[in-house]
Amino acid sequence: MTLADCDRVSDIRVRGWRTAYRGLMPQSYLDGLDAAEDAGRRRALFARTPGDMVNLVAEDQGGEVVGWACHGPYRDGELRTEDAELYALYVDAARFGTGVGRALLRESVRRCAEAGHGRMLLWVVEGNARARRFYERAGFRADGAEEPFEVAGAVVPEVRYARALPG
Repeated sequence: MTLADCDRVSDIRVRGWRTAYRGLMPQSYLDGLDAAEDAGRRRALFARTPGDMVNLVAEDQGGEVVGWACHGPYRDGELRTEDAELYALYVDAARFGTGVGRALLRESVRRCAEAGHGRMLLWVVEGNARARRFYERAGFRADGAEEPFEVAGAVVPEVRYARALPG
C-alpha cells in the first residue's frame, strides 16, 4: 500500500462497513461514515505506521485497488505480543467471491509465519456470518474470547478467532 492508495482503501472500508454491518450497528452511524474523513485519518495513520504493521492492497489487472488488509503484532491492550493479528481485511463488494479476500489473507498469513509468529488472531463482529464463514474456511476458529465495543450507543459484540501459523 502507498499513501496514494488511502482514498480508495477508505472507500472500500466505508462501503464494507455499510454492507457487512447493516442491521448489526445503528444505521444512522453507518450512513454517517464519510470516506473522505476516513482517508484523512488513514493518511495520518499511514504516515506514522510502526515498522511492524503491514498494509497490503490487491489490485485488478488495470491497477485499481480492489482490496486491503492490515496485520501486525497482536495487541493486548497497549502491549504487543508474540502472536500476529489481522487488524483489517476489506474487499470491494463488487469483488466478493472472486478470490481477492483469500489472496490478501493468504499473503498476510504467509508474512506473519515468515516473521516467526506462532499464530494469528483476529476479531470479527459476532453477527457477521459472511466474515465468520470466510475465516473458518481459512482455518480460523473462535477461541472463546469475546469483547463488546460501543458504536453510537449500541453494544456490538465481537468474537476472537485464532489460527496456528506454519513453521
